[in-house]
Amino acid sequence: MNPSPSVAEHRADAPSSLNLAVLTVSDTRTTATDSSGALIVELAESAGHRVVVRRIVPDEPEAQRGFLEAHSRARPGEPEVHAILLTGGTGISPRDQTYETVSALLTKPLPGFGELFRMLSYEQIGPACILSRAVGGLVDRTVVLVMPGSRAAVELAMTRIILPELPHLVREARKL
Repeated sequence: MNPSPSVAEHRADAPSSLNLAVLTVSDTRTTATDSSGALIVELAESAGHRVVVRRIVPDEPEAQRGFLEAHSRARPGEPEVHAILLTGGTGISPRDQTYETVSALLTKPLPGFGELFRMLSYEQIGPACILSRAVGGLVDRTVVLVMPGSRAAVELAMTRIILPELPHLVREARKL
C-alpha cells in the first residue's frame, strides 16, 4: 500500500531513531523467559531505535502506572523516552488489568491501533482475536502502545503496525 503524498512527507520528516521503554506485564515471566519482551527489543533495535529501559512487572495496576508515569515525562540525567511499548495483560482473565490501567492514563487514545491489530490478528487466528484488548494512545506527548503477551502477537504488531508507523506517531505527538 502506497501512502498518500502528505503521509509520505510526514514520514520523511519523522525521526529515524527513537528512545523506547519496553514493559512486560506478567506474573510469571523473568528476563530469561520473556521472549515477547526480548522480541520487541530485537525488532526495535534492528530498526535503528534505542531501548533505554526494559522491565518486567506483575499484572498489578500500581506497578504499571508507576512505570508509565515515570517514563512518560523527562527525567533529569536520563534520555527522553519517545514511546513506551508494553506486552502482556491484555486478555480477559481476572488478572489481566493492562487495558484498564493504560486506558485510564491516556490523554489521547488512538483507537485505530487496537482496531488494526485485531483486524490483522483475525487473518492469523480467526475470531479469537476478540479476546485481545490491544490499546494505544498518548500519555501527554509520549506514545504508548500495548500488545498482547504472545510472541506471535508481538511480531504481528511490531512488524505490521508499530515499526512502520512509530516515527510518524512520535513526530505528530511532539510537534507544536
